[in-house]
Amino acid sequence: MTTEVSFSRPVKVDALPRDGSMQTVEATPVERAAIAEQQDLVDVSRLRATFLLKRAGKDVRVTGAVHAEVTQTCVVTLEPFPVALDEPIDVRFARPSEERSGRRGQTETVALDAEDPPDPIVDGKIDLGVLAVEFLALALDPYPRKPGAEFTPPPGEPPPDSPFVVLAEIAKKKG
Repeated sequence: MTTEVSFSRPVKVDALPRDGSMQTVEATPVERAAIAEQQDLVDVSRLRATFLLKRAGKDVRVTGAVHAEVTQTCVVTLEPFPVALDEPIDVRFARPSEERSGRRGQTETVALDAEDPPDPIVDGKIDLGVLAVEFLALALDPYPRKPGAEFTPPPGEPPPDSPFVVLAEIAKKKG
C-alpha cells in the first residue's frame, strides 16, 4: 500500500549547522485541500509548522509545533465546525543501522516504558511536511463534537438491556 504525500518539505540532514537549524513550513492552498481530503476534514484553512533541527550525537532531534485551523464534522449534529490545533513536536531521527537491517525475521522484545526508537532518516533527508501532517493527524479528535452538541436518543426506543444488569440479578439471587 502506498501513501500519497500531499505536503512535502525535505531537508538534508548533512547540511545542518552545528547549532541547529530553525525551519518553518506552510502548506499552500492546493496542499491544504489534499490534506483535508486525506484526513477526512471539511477544510484545512491553515497549516504551519515550526521546527528546530539539532544534531544529538549521530541522531537528529526535531522539536517544534504544528499550528492548524481546520473544519471538522460533528459526530452528533453532522454540522461542520472550526477547530484550532497547536500540537508540540519532539522526535528523534537516525540513519537506519546495518545492525538493525541485518536482523530481519527476528522478533525484538521492547519494554512498554522504553523510549520510542528513532524514526529513520531516508536518503539523508527528513521530510518536515510529512512530519507536520503526521502530528496534525495525531492532534485531531477522532470523534469531534461541536461545542454544546449533545446526543439525545430518539424518543420511544427503550435503552437496550445491559448484560451486566442480568448478571447483577443472578448474583442477587445467589447471595
